[in-house]
Amino acid sequence: MMDEQQSFSYLFGSNAPYIEELYEEFLNDPYSVDDYWRAYFTDLAAQPGAAPRDVAHRPIQESFANLAKSRPAPAGAVDENLLKKQVAVLRLISAYRIQGSTAADLDPLKRKPPVHIEGLDPRHHGLSDADMAVKFNVGEGDFGSSEKLTLADIVGRLKQTYCGHIGVEYMYIPDRAERRWIRDYFEKSLSTPSYSADQKRYILKQMTATETLERYLHTKYVGQKRFGVEGGESAIVGLNHLIQNAGKDGVEEVIIGMAHRGRLNVLVNTLGKLPRDLFAEFEGKAEITLPSGDVKYHNGFSSDIATPNGPMHVTLAFNPSHLEIVNAVVEGSTRAKQRRRGANATNEVLPVLIHGDSALIGLGVNQAVFNMSQTRGYGVGGTIHIVINNQIGFTTSDVRDMRSTQHSTDIAKMVDAPVFHINGDDPEAVCFAVDAALAYRKEFKKDVVIDVVCYRKLGHNEGDDPTLTQPMMYKAVAKHPGARAIYAEKLAKEGVISAEEAEKFIADYRAALDKGEHVEQTRLTDYESKHRINWSLYQGQDWREKVESGLPAQDIARLADKFTAVPEGFALHNTAKRVLEGRKAMAAGEQDMDWGMAETLAYASLVSNGVGVRISGEDSGRGTFSHRHAVLHDQKREKWDDGAYIPLEHISEGQAPFVVIDSILNEEAVMAYEYGFACSAPDKLTIWEAQFGDFANGAQVAIDQFLSSGETKWGRLCGLTTILPHGYDGQGPEHSSARLERWLQLCAEHNMQIVMPSEASQMFHILRRQALRSYRKPLVVFMSKRLLRFKDSMSPLANFLEGQTFRPVIGDQLARDDKGSVKRVIMCAGQVYYDLAKACEERGLTSDIAIVRVEQLYPFPYTEAEAALAEFPNAAEIMWVQEEPKNQGAWYQTRHRLERLAKNGQKVRYAGRPASASPAVGYLSKHVAQLKQLINDALDLN
Repeated sequence: MMDEQQSFSYLFGSNAPYIEELYEEFLNDPYSVDDYWRAYFTDLAAQPGAAPRDVAHRPIQESFANLAKSRPAPAGAVDENLLKKQVAVLRLISAYRIQGSTAADLDPLKRKPPVHIEGLDPRHHGLSDADMAVKFNVGEGDFGSSEKLTLADIVGRLKQTYCGHIGVEYMYIPDRAERRWIRDYFEKSLSTPSYSADQKRYILKQMTATETLERYLHTKYVGQKRFGVEGGESAIVGLNHLIQNAGKDGVEEVIIGMAHRGRLNVLVNTLGKLPRDLFAEFEGKAEITLPSGDVKYHNGFSSDIATPNGPMHVTLAFNPSHLEIVNAVVEGSTRAKQRRRGANATNEVLPVLIHGDSALIGLGVNQAVFNMSQTRGYGVGGTIHIVINNQIGFTTSDVRDMRSTQHSTDIAKMVDAPVFHINGDDPEAVCFAVDAALAYRKEFKKDVVIDVVCYRKLGHNEGDDPTLTQPMMYKAVAKHPGARAIYAEKLAKEGVISAEEAEKFIADYRAALDKGEHVEQTRLTDYESKHRINWSLYQGQDWREKVESGLPAQDIARLADKFTAVPEGFALHNTAKRVLEGRKAMAAGEQDMDWGMAETLAYASLVSNGVGVRISGEDSGRGTFSHRHAVLHDQKREKWDDGAYIPLEHISEGQAPFVVIDSILNEEAVMAYEYGFACSAPDKLTIWEAQFGDFANGAQVAIDQFLSSGETKWGRLCGLTTILPHGYDGQGPEHSSARLERWLQLCAEHNMQIVMPSEASQMFHILRRQALRSYRKPLVVFMSKRLLRFKDSMSPLANFLEGQTFRPVIGDQLARDDKGSVKRVIMCAGQVYYDLAKACEERGLTSDIAIVRVEQLYPFPYTEAEAALAEFPNAAEIMWVQEEPKNQGAWYQTRHRLERLAKNGQKVRYAGRPASASPAVGYLSKHVAQLKQLINDALDLN
């Protein structure tokens, strides 16, 4: 504990602000300061009138003055009145740091009068005009000065730093080192850029290119949608500045996610897409290369850009009209690319997300993306967010309708990300903020937000009339000369460029556009990154591609020895101990293998042969139904204290990574993330697992817009595996159905694989097949909860050995003497098979009825199904049986396939639950009655 004289000395000289910071630390966490100060602050907070969260810190500051009265001051101390003034100055500085952004000059349209913030008024703190010439301490290094400054100078520097074209929000960040870093970065420079004349000319060229392209398109393609960025040109300039300067910190690749606004401009002026190619898309002359394709403002692009620090690979992710959903995809892609470069390569691959103001705070996927940003399984070392804040959203510019917070960026405060608000009319300020963001991200590995406050010159799209809903705003827009013109005039006054030269920039750019070319070509055409994926290895189009998915018995035994072993002294839970002992017996062929063993064996075999595995979901480590046990927990230690052990990480020396993650509670963002990861890691088995199959409902945007259609729209191959627990067990409407009918409805053009396995070995072969083939299509596994421990669905060791493989159709297994006597062939999928087979045998109907399992529902295995049906030449009927209601399940998406298989007048019939508005009934008695009825219908030959 420090003595009283030592503690008291902190009140004087340049160290006085230190106590301010100590008090902030105390407010965030009382135990973050030492005992002396904790006791002092606690006593102070207990005094009458002292609020524990007093933002202005008035009680603590006033106590400094009282302390000076009651204790002797060191030699040379100031008098009591001056000390009060000094404390008032510190309070004023603190107010600017906290509230200065509220008074910043941010709106290019200047529609609202300046805001008077009481805390920013020196008089509010007891300071008068007479004090303006008095010198005060401001803290060592603050404002770039270790000397005392006059109050007038202090106020001027505060205004320049916090209330100019840059408004900085950061004082809510609990980490003191982060706050000091941001404070020093902006205060020492007074938030004032100092770019050279050449740099300023380059910024003007970028502003010219951005504005001129928009105006060119507006006049050449009248009325066509392009979602222009007029009014927000500085945001594109800031993005270009980022790409040109990120390399100095080791960044080699930038992945951009953005919606429509400004996207065409980024394609041409950032990524180097040829204007003539863009014009061809406007004119409908672009080459048709994909089955579906997409509109021009959804398309992605990638290129290698020349920068002062070497080539920069830049990718603009494809994105549908669901705006911010692409953000999670970008994060997943970034993580995959970082892992390809090495576990510590977060500096080398940088994600940049460009948001609209309303979309940023309005769409829930952003909360999830921020929430993932600092987690172990999803962090990417920080994302730079750029907000094109046109202050209007779609048609709403009244913040009472747009959000419940002061700023649209307030959502970022949930992860203590700093926010830099910038006036969009000042491109230098935007570039300055980009520099700060890059430096902050490098230092702290965290997200940072750049809020470019601008306007939207036209409507939401070019056919929209914004004056219908925002007449006054658009009167101001009509009078605005444009940010490029303002900046050109500024540079002319500075003598950086003449007005004639600035106009020539426009003429040169328009002339190049007339030729369909660029003024300056920054895109490299002969460079290839060493980290590029060889996609020719993953372009197989035959789902029947043969791979050896079985294993030699000795390999199974060797792998099982590894994943059933635990470190010495590791205290296993009794359940986990039984599971591991069971797996040893299964590997030895002493008992059949269950589903958990089948999965684990598949993963172990892959990682030991260089194929990485990544599984994420809300309970993936243990498995929602306690079947996986991929993560074991020492019963005598906390999991974060080396109490967690993952056997599949210890299969062999030099093995590929095995990663299993218990994800955040959000399906939309996590599935989109894993989609992005799988797209950028085709050499890995990437799995998203729903806790229950119907949880995929929350990810429907990711399913519809990316998983099912990404290949036909954008040519994006993706091998993401999705595991959906599914099966009717009398547990009610929720968690019974994974909505098989929805998935099948999305199937066409061999875009996905839908499987519903009924045996453990099938799961083993499915997973290995997915990773080992060159066929990269999404795989959706409808996995029965009931079968995970159902004895009849377990598989003998022989089913896992060499020569065995996944069977798209499993023919009839019922014992009979004469196949010619079979009158009806039942076809089904999933766990209902076991209910049917048991009832058929109990009723002695095996001579009349055969049961064929369709394990792969799409692409439908016609050849295998036809072979299975051919065994029963006298069957008059093919009956599809399912446990789902008639309007759900596979019936309506499979009926026409069965009719195609029917021969010689065979009838195609249905047995199952009646059509229902709900996925399942909530009464167990009714569930049992329905199951009994559908079995009776299936086995009744009358």
